[in-house]
Amino acid sequence: MHVLFVTLLIIVSIALIIVVLLQSGKSAGLSGAISGGAEQLFGKQKARGIDAVLHRVTIVLSVLFFILAIAVSYFAL
Repeated sequence: MHVLFVTLLIIVSIALIIVVLLQSGKSAGLSGAISGGAEQLFGKQKARGIDAVLHRVTIVLSVLFFILAIAVSYFAL
């Protein structure tokens, strides 16, 4: 059981790294901070298309990562 959870944890970790790297950056440096404040003030729409899908996949993979990390530590005893 421990080997299965460790294997799944490694797969989920690699998938999480790949999904995070595929996401586009939200802002860059000082100019991004200034325009980001204006976008919040005037109401920019949320991410669409692939960005929204990647955001949801990141959330699911991060939850799986924490559950598997807890399971691996539990079965290691």
